[in-house]
Order: sequence, then C-alpha cells, then structure tokens
Amino acid sequence: MYLLKWRKRFIFYNHQLLLLLYLPPAGLNNKCMSFQELYLCAVQELSRFPELVEDVLKLQRWTEILHSPAEEDKESRKKQVRPLFRHFRRIDACLQPREAFRGSDEIFCRVYTPDHSYVTIRSRLSCRVGEILALVKEKLQYSEDQPTQPANLILVAVTSSGEKAVFRPSDEAVFTTLGVNTHLFACEPAELESLIPLPEEIHWSPGDSKLHDMSAEEVANQLVVFDWELFSCVHEVEFVCYVFHGEQARWRPLNLELILQRCSEVQHWVATEILQCQSLPKRIQLLRKFIKIAALCKQQQDLLSFLALVLGLDNPAVSRLRLTWEGLPGKFRKQFQQFESIADPSRNHKSYRDLLASLRAPLIPFTPLLLKGESLTHTHTHYSSTSVLSHKVAEMVRSIRRYRSTQLVMEAEPSPSHLQTKAYVRQLQVIDNQNLLFEMSSKLEPKDM
Repeated sequence: MYLLKWRKRFIFYNHQLLLLLYLPPAGLNNKCMSFQELYLCAVQELSRFPELVEDVLKLQRWTEILHSPAEEDKESRKKQVRPLFRHFRRIDACLQPREAFRGSDEIFCRVYTPDHSYVTIRSRLSCRVGEILALVKEKLQYSEDQPTQPANLILVAVTSSGEKAVFRPSDEAVFTTLGVNTHLFACEPAELESLIPLPEEIHWSPGDSKLHDMSAEEVANQLVVFDWELFSCVHEVEFVCYVFHGEQARWRPLNLELILQRCSEVQHWVATEILQCQSLPKRIQLLRKFIKIAALCKQQQDLLSFLALVLGLDNPAVSRLRLTWEGLPGKFRKQFQQFESIADPSRNHKSYRDLLASLRAPLIPFTPLLLKGESLTHTHTHYSSTSVLSHKVAEMVRSIRRYRSTQLVMEAEPSPSHLQTKAYVRQLQVIDNQNLLFEMSSKLEPKDM
C-alpha cells in the first residue's frame, strides 16, 4: 500500500520528481526514500503494475543523473567517444571496439549517401532521427562533393538484400535496431528507389577461414565471455519494456537489441565460414570444429551461442551440402543430432526448457526464447486476468536474476593468441543475405552432384 501511494505521487509528479524526496506518504514514519531506493522498489513492483514501465524508466534516468560522477569525470568521459562497429564498412569494421552501450553514450557512426560516399557523425546512441539528419546536413554543408545543400533529407536503413526501411523523424535509438549488414543512408525522398547496398555486402570471395588456425576451446571461451558481457549489461527494465511494447516502444532497449542481433550474427557466421570454403576436406573440418565449439559453449552454459551455432548449421544453405555432411565422422553426426533435439521447437521448446531448468547460475539463456516464452503479446490477446499478466512478468524477472546471481569466472589460462581470437569473435564478418548464401551453396555442391 505504501508503494501505491508513492506510485500515485510519482505518476502525478513525474515532471517534478524532486518533490518525491520530501513528500513521504503516511505510514513511512516520515523516512524519506532516496531516488535509488524508490527506483529499486518500483522495479520490483513492475510485475504487479506493468503500466508503470514508462514512468520507471523516467525514474531510472533521474537516478542516473543524480548519481552521475563528478564534473571532471564527466568531462573525461565525454572525450571517450566510441565508434559504433555496426555502422562502418565491413572492410574496416574489425578496427572498431565492440562493447555494450548506454543510451547516453556518444558514438561515431557513418551515414551513407546514394553514391556510397559517407559522412561520419558524432551522436548520442539514443538520439532521435531528426537530430541525426540535422548532423548529416551540417556535415554535407561543408562537403566538396555536395555543392548544394539538400532540402529535405530522410533516413533509411538498407539491408544487404536491398530492402529499405524509412525512419520517422521522431524515432529514437535507431542505431541498435539494424541488422548485421544493414547501413544507414540519408537521401532526398526522390532518391529512395535508387539506394542499393554497399558493394561488399553484395559480393563475396572464396577463401580459407581463419578458424582453421584457432583452437575450438579458445573460440568457445571468447564467445562465452562476450555473450556474458552483453547479457550482463541488459537491465531488467529493458526486458520488461520489450515484452510489453516490443519494437513499438518509444524507448528502445539498447543492449537487449544488441544481444538479439548477436544471435542472428552467430548463426550467419557459421553459414558464411562454411560456404566460403571451397575445399571439401577443409569444409568438413570446419563442420567438425563448429560442432565442437557448440559442445564447449553448452558445457559452459552459454545457451545463447550454443543454440545460435546449432541453428547456423541447420541453415538450409548449409544442411543441403550432402557431400560435406557425409564426410563428417559418425560420432560428430550423432552429437549434432542430440544438439538438434535440444533446439526442437515442439511442445513449446520442451527439450530446451528442460535443459535450462537443470542448470545453475551463472548461465546465459537463448534470449529470443526467453522473450518468446514470457511474451505478453499472447497473454494480452487471450487472457483478461491481471494476475496472469503479472505472473508472467514476475516469472521472467526472477529467471533473469537467477541466471545472473553468480558472476561468470573463466578458469582457462589465456593462450598467446587469445587477443587475436578475441578480436575475431567480436568482429565476425558475416553474410546475412539468404539468397546469396544459397547461391554460394549451389556453386559448392550443385543439385546434380
């Protein structure tokens, strides 16, 4: 009941949150709650009062402001502007650091024009599209390649397959919503139809994989470490916000978007590495190595990379390679069949859920299934009971807390080459165009072979 009184005041005064510190409700013995205490209390009650999601997010922002570092620390932090890896050409993406982000972080990114030239802008990760376009216009104003100032720019996401999505000026945090090989373009409305993907996203060249020179143990360790970093940075409120609002949310769950993209990236990485390999014996070696890496990820309770690897091997462009799979030793084929049974979606992914229930923290769940399992879209449609709704949210939050209740500690000693492996794993170069993957597959093993 006390929290309910705080809640009413919070909703009423959310534009004057400072008042909350000095207006304790009756029954609290006049003890004032700090912003942090109020925020933590409100988060715990989200399962009972899901309509408070947006208000709790506002409170979180105020908490961060009030507990921000000293001014000199802020100034030094402002200078640490990080390039956003996903918005640079594949050819130089390996130079970009890859870490989890906060919405207030400032980043460098490239916005391309129809002729594939680009401007590099500095922006907050969470800024609106209108702000991005203003920065682009300012840069183009001083560009020798742009003799006239564009009158009316729009921001467009262009995928490697050529699909386009136009953003609204009010959209926020669009940087984290893009696919693996999707880039931002700024153009005038009349130029929209002329936009095409960057050349390196359309073409591919065969070659030996760097994986041949890396140990499966080292690659698995780096996958697990990076997945844990990403998963640890996702706030509980991001999960709740995504469950209620999904991609329609005005406030974007930044790090949750990144970890969902990572699932897709790892899947396409598996297919890319195998299909770029022209030698049948080496292709079989890669198949063995990926199965071994998957087994090691499962052993270390990283179900995110484990299932992503299995789904990548199940990609139709890979699974159709009859000669490659026939060359796989029997014990590896049997092991992979066991892995496929865990990924089996029947009976609401029962095999996977049984495995998940048998594990103790720390563990990394397969995040898409976590969201699917606790998704309230189905609940909203089929249930009117508020108690059912609350139970689903509370169950999800409890699960996330359990998975992260113990810190992940890697016991393996780093090898001399671990830095190279780390850079490779965090900057996977992938092809995410399924039509192109099928084309590569057909050239390796035509139907009539």
